[in-house]
Amino acid sequence: MEKFVFLIHPIELEDIYRKYKGLKYLPQKFVETMISKIPPLNISQITNLKSAYAEAEGWFIGVPLTTKMMIQLDEKKVIKKIIDAGKIAEKLGAKILGLGAYTSVVGDGGITVAKNLNIAVTSGNTYTVAAAFEATKEASRLLGRKIQESEVAIVGANGSIGRVCAELACRDSKKIILIGRDLKRLEELKAGFIKKYGEIDIDCSTSINKGIANADAVITVTSSIEEIISPGDIKSGAVVCDVARPRDVSKKVQEMRRDVLVIEGGVIEVPKGVDFNFNFGFPAGLSYACMAETMILTLEKRYENFSLGRDMDIAKVDEITRLADKHGFKLAGLRSFERVVDQRYIEEVLINIEKAQEVN
Repeated sequence: MEKFVFLIHPIELEDIYRKYKGLKYLPQKFVETMISKIPPLNISQITNLKSAYAEAEGWFIGVPLTTKMMIQLDEKKVIKKIIDAGKIAEKLGAKILGLGAYTSVVGDGGITVAKNLNIAVTSGNTYTVAAAFEATKEASRLLGRKIQESEVAIVGANGSIGRVCAELACRDSKKIILIGRDLKRLEELKAGFIKKYGEIDIDCSTSINKGIANADAVITVTSSIEEIISPGDIKSGAVVCDVARPRDVSKKVQEMRRDVLVIEGGVIEVPKGVDFNFNFGFPAGLSYACMAETMILTLEKRYENFSLGRDMDIAKVDEITRLADKHGFKLAGLRSFERVVDQRYIEEVLINIEKAQEVN
């Protein structure tokens, strides 16, 4: 049987408090220091993963560091802890290690981790991109708009995920806005896209609120630990696909902007019967796309460093999409702030869009 391991970690201290309620009464610094000393641990076994071509099992290994801690602690110590988790994967017989959440971001995006292990490593970013763009197209369709007729903004366009999201938009959309901190790098990215795809309409901006002000669809993929998109930033009727964890989109958007559709990128339906034996916030049968990429590669017996570092090839996005279909993985509909986006939800958004247009 094929075997894999996927790394998870608490996004914020609240995730730890839910399991160890007494810790919330202790000073935050004390709690962070305490958990930083805990070694990686086996969280659960993933069973009954089957496709028409192969069968596999895996494990969730927990890295006990929050996103904030991974950013603030010494980078070498954080990477060592991730490598230690990879050593556990090796002992379990896994042939590939998937880097979840911020373990795929810290340092050089997994390259150093891979060099220190004897198994393949992947960040899952390739399938995350594929799923995010597919979800954005589907959400736009539900609101009555084709992605080919849309102005699409990419927040975090200079990042590895953002660059490929932007390139997918170049293939499908009428206008693209590249948003990031470094204008020079954005302009270089724009020049590369025009050279490859011809004279397409691309703007660059270092301002998030100005950059997304007129966007019909926004894909946000930054590594910020703070919310960066507020209720007043978004155009009425827009779709916002928030791929980032922690979230880029403020929870206030859900409360104050009923005329926009915010979706979570990368929610995938896995083959029927898979049991994660751990609650990471999704209903049974669903996973993040980064988790799914590790499972897909395992079933395909593609034990290679598929998604690593800051560079990503759009050809691999097309390839992982094909492999996902082969092994029975697919977009699982849409979710918004942990709520399923059903027909009633869409109707509410459409009604509120009409109301907003009447006011304006």
